[in-house]
Amino acid sequence: MRAVATTRTHLSQFAEAVVYPFETWRGTVGLLLAGALTYVLLILSTMPTFASQMLADGLHWLDYVLVSLTETVYRTDGATGLAVILAYALLTGVAVVNAVARLHTVGPASMADLSGVLPAFLASGCASCGAGLLGVLGFAGGVAALPYDGALVRAAGLALLVVFLARAGHPERCTVEGVAE
Repeated sequence: MRAVATTRTHLSQFAEAVVYPFETWRGTVGLLLAGALTYVLLILSTMPTFASQMLADGLHWLDYVLVSLTETVYRTDGATGLAVILAYALLTGVAVVNAVARLHTVGPASMADLSGVLPAFLASGCASCGAGLLGVLGFAGGVAALPYDGALVRAAGLALLVVFLARAGHPERCTVEGVAE
């Protein structure tokens, strides 16, 4: 019975965390900016050599690179692969907005609770090769050797973000049981 109550609490806190950025226009803009930046980084990390060579010639190639790599992800892993990247970008945007709000509300003492974001971001992976940002850091071979081409690493990255958001809840409300708000 306690497990059901805990699950409901976590689901409720996750829903509050996801809804929080939409409470203000600043939160919504922050979510869109952080999500877009995450999407761009994840898409560019699917083929870092191609992206760096094209962008070294000029930033006017950015739109071509983004469209080409998005198409490559779709053709390689289909709608599921693209959905993983989009879900990761959205959840990262939510986590960034919530982390900034918690920092403003609680102060630097809250940074210990934010440590779950970094591993999730680094382990996210791209939909085409499984390496993602780890490939940029030089771990592409290790991740590529994992079963299912690193899909489990991507799932773990998303799970870390979901757990972080479920634990954190609404950044301006106390989530400790028995503590009055």
